[in-house]
Amino acid sequence: MNIGQAARKSGVPAKTIRYYESVGLIDPAERTSSGYRVYSGREVQILRFIQRARSLGFSVRQVSELMALWQDRQRSSAQVKALARFHLQEIELKIEELSDMRDTLFDLMEKCHGDGRPDCPILKELAKDGVGGKKAET
Repeated sequence: MNIGQAARKSGVPAKTIRYYESVGLIDPAERTSSGYRVYSGREVQILRFIQRARSLGFSVRQVSELMALWQDRQRSSAQVKALARFHLQEIELKIEELSDMRDTLFDLMEKCHGDGRPDCPILKELAKDGVGGKKAET
């Protein structure tokens, strides 16, 4: 099948398939005599695996590690679980950071009158120097 068909069957856009090939996440596709990429059912299965892993937020590097483990029948499930545990810790940290950002922004919005006056606590906070809370030079 061609790249368009592989894209439809796997749910991975053709541009992304070419990117995965360029970074070595997937092997370069076989080519027809006219230079078109040709994909097999196995390659579509690999693309689906990648798509599922990416949808869970795994990085390209982590997906590469997962694929190596998936293809290694001698691997232990403990190796896979360790990688998933590490990724879950990353997600939990991001959730904490996003929660802190939400809370800060909410507090700033509560302090802003949102009226016709020019005074705005949101802009004042953004203009502060990150070190020691001093105002940035303009």
